[in-house]
Amino acid sequence: MDLSFWEKDVFFPQFDALIIGSGLVGLNAAIHLQELQPSWRIAIVERGSLPLGASTRNAGFACFGSPTELLGDLEAMGEDKLFALVEKRFRGIQLLRKRLGDDQIGYQPEGGYEVFLAEDQLAFEAASEKLPYFNQMLFPIFNEKAFSVEDKKCKELGINSFQHLIAAPFEGMIHPGRMVQSLLDWAKQKNISFFNGLTIDSIEAENKGFCLPTQAGFALHSKRVLVCTNGFSKQLLPAIALRPARNQVILTEPIPGLKVRGCFHYKEGYVYFRNVGDRLLLGGFRHLDPSVETTTEFGYSPNIQRALEDFLYTHLLPEKSISITHRWSGIMGIGPTKEPILEEVMPGLWAAIRLGGMGVAIGTQLGMEAGELISRFDN
Repeated sequence: MDLSFWEKDVFFPQFDALIIGSGLVGLNAAIHLQELQPSWRIAIVERGSLPLGASTRNAGFACFGSPTELLGDLEAMGEDKLFALVEKRFRGIQLLRKRLGDDQIGYQPEGGYEVFLAEDQLAFEAASEKLPYFNQMLFPIFNEKAFSVEDKKCKELGINSFQHLIAAPFEGMIHPGRMVQSLLDWAKQKNISFFNGLTIDSIEAENKGFCLPTQAGFALHSKRVLVCTNGFSKQLLPAIALRPARNQVILTEPIPGLKVRGCFHYKEGYVYFRNVGDRLLLGGFRHLDPSVETTTEFGYSPNIQRALEDFLYTHLLPEKSISITHRWSGIMGIGPTKEPILEEVMPGLWAAIRLGGMGVAIGTQLGMEAGELISRFDN
């Protein structure tokens, strides 16, 4: 399909900057870039009617890493990189709250917890033994203990199946839908152009910029391009060190007298649950079938759905007849390290991706850092 002169002149000129992906990172990048370069024409292209991927499909954990997760990462990443990443996550949560406001993102400072069943005794002992070290290393960030063993809270929180609990009081929860809606409203006030339902096929360098053919049959043109498609990014940047990971989530009907409050991690964060008002959200178990869950396809797998339901009715809601009212899946981007990618692929083309399941914590800062880089590029 050929565009008319009028369409090219008004809707599809050569943009100063074009951002692919309207999730948390892309929106923050566009907003901050417009603040730095108010005269630029900036556009966001999104293949879905809403941001596809993870920004509106995650569990809404404002977290920085459970003890067992940090224990594994310490061995894989080393001390310096790990604690720099934890600080980045925590500062990123504070930045998100400051820029949008707690009411706008539905922030709840309920705290976070890592829980252990009786069969996880060895994992608990390894994590609890390391808590003094973690608290010492993280004290400059929090000015208090980051973690403490508080087994008695299992009963208080109505999760009697668990034997041990490690509390993380600086974690919280948000409403991902309200967060993204607030960013969309802010971006529209900045006169940033939005094109939803438009899929970019490729990114091709041309004189003083890039040509981006679309599945609609016409091409977009921009002097600068930022890819913020996270788990889907290999479709445009096949050489990038990233793979997709699907997470499946279930949500119950309202539960009278629900005691669960806060965000809970289990099995190094591969399983997680929280309250959503008086409902119970439970997600994860992708580690049970990593080959199947390494996909960009939304949907469900029977074995993981069974694992979610078994865990729900065995450990969280024993002897209760509660219905599951919602099921969904989301796609995140992971890689050989937990560190995100902010990379100049070639002059004028950047990627801000691979949030490793910590998009709420690091997405705002990553987007703003990308906006800073783009604002300084002159071709």
